[in-house]
Amino acid sequence: MTASPRTKILVVGSGWRFLSGISYYTCRLSNALAERYEVGAILMRRLLPARLYPGRERVGHSLADLRYAPSVRVFDGVDWWAVPSLVRAVRFLRSYRPDVLVLQWWTGAVLHSYLVLALAARSLGIRVVVEFHEVQDTGEARYAWAARYVRRCIQPLLERTDGVIVHSRFDLDSLGAAYGVDGKPAEIALHGPFDHHEVARRPGTPGVCRLLFFGTIRPYKGLEDLIEVFAGLGPGYHLTVVGETWEGWTQPGEMIVDSPVRDRITFVNRYVADAEVNDFFAAADVVVLPYRRSSASGPLHIAMSHGVPVVVTAVGGLVEAATDYSGTVFVPPASPAELARGIARAAGLCGRRHADPSSWDRTVDAYSRLLSALADGQEVSGGDQDSTTSSNQTVPLLSPDLR
Repeated sequence: MTASPRTKILVVGSGWRFLSGISYYTCRLSNALAERYEVGAILMRRLLPARLYPGRERVGHSLADLRYAPSVRVFDGVDWWAVPSLVRAVRFLRSYRPDVLVLQWWTGAVLHSYLVLALAARSLGIRVVVEFHEVQDTGEARYAWAARYVRRCIQPLLERTDGVIVHSRFDLDSLGAAYGVDGKPAEIALHGPFDHHEVARRPGTPGVCRLLFFGTIRPYKGLEDLIEVFAGLGPGYHLTVVGETWEGWTQPGEMIVDSPVRDRITFVNRYVADAEVNDFFAAADVVVLPYRRSSASGPLHIAMSHGVPVVVTAVGGLVEAATDYSGTVFVPPASPAELARGIARAAGLCGRRHADPSSWDRTVDAYSRLLSALADGQEVSGGDQDSTTSSNQTVPLLSPDLR
């Protein structure tokens, strides 16, 4: 294999039926890679029985406006029960005959399908790269049987993996601690922008700072810290919370109902369509993301693409993702007092558009480095990223909030 514009890459990731941030990421990555390479995509269509999915009510609904580029050949897709969809996917793989198979990893639900695709790829002499968005979904990891299944069964996949991609140095260290992939060629590909949501700003009421929390509501998101803090911020603030409840984490919603300033809180408790995403971010003055831990955040990248200030906890890969953004105010996790002070500082950054430092070209550059290194038989160790991270996170788990 030689890394050149004619290199063929086949990306495998989440499809549109079980819509999540990985669905958007898979599409944006494929389209970005297609600017330099010949690219195809295999979509994981039905991840698991719909009754087990936290967003079961919306499965199959058309909520996304994003589309694959015409040059990207798409197979949609693979179902969790495998037959006959996985057989057809292998047939597609053999027909497309890529030089590199890129597997997007975020959930153990795809492990059996990925192992089959990797085995088929290696039998054809195709390189296998895994892009890790997390070690294992935090909701899955709560169940001992699911955690054991992934720990045991991911090893055969990793043994057939030629290289790995992560979003940050923190993620690379966490991955090494979890799965012992320190010897694998690796590259850090910083998350590209989610600027497909970008629309014109909408002015608000003079003297009122509009705060926005956006994303699925889960135990590690720290939304309860924001609800607690908001009650003491005063009448010059309005809070909008937009997100679907996962893992039965109803405490933030209950706190909103009981809040003494309920009249200044708008709560949209569902997964919203793209057009609504545009409206919510266009009407926000400050985005607040009080995560207890995280490795990547789609809402962070949507906020940066809109150029609005963002208050984000200094955890995991978020430090590397947002350090170069002039609208970032970092605060420590699980500290309501510091969160309140951070919101006040961020309010002072309103009134101008902050430039988004993220770039899909930079993401593709990282892929190019990895592919070239694999072609040359070299080992790589994270590209040109700094080897240190100013993160307060201590739990070695990747927890991406890509939507």
